[in-house]
Amino acid sequence: MENATLDEIDIRILREIARDGRVPVQALAERIGLSATPTARRLRRLEDRGIVTGYRAVIDEAALGFDVSVFISVQLDRQVDDALARFEQAIARFDEVVDCWLMTGDRDYLLRVVTRTMRDFEQFLTGRLTRVQGVASIQSSIPLRRVKAGGARTP
Repeated sequence: MENATLDEIDIRILREIARDGRVPVQALAERIGLSATPTARRLRRLEDRGIVTGYRAVIDEAALGFDVSVFISVQLDRQVDDALARFEQAIARFDEVVDCWLMTGDRDYLLRVVTRTMRDFEQFLTGRLTRVQGVASIQSSIPLRRVKAGGARTP
């Protein structure tokens, strides 16, 4: 979707709901300088067009006891469609994997894995991930601290 199809009001709506997805339509309307009915109509249109795909809470994983976050680069032994699909199906079943990206470059996938402890991570790594058919190599990186966190980028 190109920005040219969005006007300034649409962009203001997107910026506001990116900051606060629970903002009531009336408050959203006040923030963007429009009445509630056209604001609701524009928001619905953004949803219908697939620009706004949903709403969710941002949850502090550490507050729930998930203190270990690890980035894992995975290289498969073959980069053909059936091998990629098989790996993606396996990853979809692992609750520990909270993000998974198909990548360019010398690694095929980048995962973010979250566990309660390093022991839990070790068990996930050795007992589950390394056993996925087609995994040729794995490289793990442990982040020290998050420098920047954000939601979706808006125009």
